Amino acid sequence: MGTKTVDEAVDANGTEAKSDEETVNATKTDEAPDAEDRDDLDAEALEGEDTTEAEKGTPGVGQGAAAVVSAGLGVVSLTGSWVATVAAARETLVGQLGTSSTASVAKQVKEVYGDAWATTALVGGLFALAALIVGVVVLVRPAFGAPGKPQAAWIKSVAWAGVSLGVIGLVLAVAKYSDIILGLPSTS
Repeated sequence: MGTKTVDEAVDANGTEAKSDEETVNATKTDEAPDAEDRDDLDAEALEGEDTTEAEKGTPGVGQGAAAVVSAGLGVVSLTGSWVATVAAARETLVGQLGTSSTASVAKQVKEVYGDAWATTALVGGLFALAALIVGVVVLVRPAFGAPGKPQAAWIKSVAWAGVSLGVIGLVLAVAKYSDIILGLPSTS
């Protein structure tokens, strides 16, 4: 039995023995890359890209936000707002101050309640008109944008909801303002 060198050593299973350096190198390649290697891989991957996701921005964010604003304005036009409440209260106060106690009942009702009702309808109509305009702008925006970039379906749906609520709010506001719906009671 002679002595064998590292290169000639064979274990009982028939595999050759390896030096410590070979074992370390083999172990290093089998493991996940360390932080320095990952940075090199990331830099190589980014070299081929023109822009990153952060530079591109998330597509449709502005359109989505505008669609939600449109729907929100439509809901406010139907349910009322504090702006309408304040304007109606102011109109009631002006009517009370401007009407003398000797005025007819019809004039007092019109000045105190009718003008406040018309003001509420007017403010609701303005919110409805804003909802309608914002919704339509969102829907026609893709026609003026980059070709080949379709608008997300949820944006279209919410924008259509805003347009629909705006139309309904506008119709109701005109009907309230013109006394077609819930007109003032007759005082005769």
